[in-house]
Amino acid sequence: MPPTRRHLLASSASSLLLAAAAAAAPRAASSEDDAAVASYDPVTAAERAASASVSRRVGEAVRLLDLGRDLQARGEFPAALASFTAVATEYGDLSLSGYARVGRALVLYEVGDRDDAIAEMEDASVALRGYPEIHAALAAALYADKHAALLAENQFAIATLLDPHYTDLAYVRDTKHWPPSLVDSLRHFITLS
Repeated sequence: MPPTRRHLLASSASSLLLAAAAAAAPRAASSEDDAAVASYDPVTAAERAASASVSRRVGEAVRLLDLGRDLQARGEFPAALASFTAVATEYGDLSLSGYARVGRALVLYEVGDRDDAIAEMEDASVALRGYPEIHAALAAALYADKHAALLAENQFAIATLLDPHYTDLAYVRDTKHWPPSLVDSLRHFITLS
């Protein structure tokens, strides 16, 4: 007689119960197995040392970047420039150095090196495509210093599409701590004066 549906269900249920019971039974492990598992470390001492070295470098770069931002916010532009430059040159292999280049460009603009500032802004706008601050700063500088209204409009469209705060002069002055000359250039661009 062929198996009925009832027999198949009962047989499947018993198989599942036996498998579950076997899985739940405690495994008899030897003390050697436990010791081997407890002492296993997939990270070598050399890898651990390399990781600590990278962590120290990143920590120092972040410290210098924060220092540069603090100095910029206090209006200490030459010191901020030195801090941003240190990050950009000494830690250029780290991705956060791009943000130091942004700070460096903003401060260069304030200390009067506007051609270098704009060149730095253009480079950073490519490297950090989609970072609204650099696009807004480049728009202001292109408009005020290069009289390139169309290029400025394109950069500002990118910036404000990503972050509409850049239409607010108080935001760039008080929150982003842009240097006064760049805030003034942005004001001229926004008012088309």
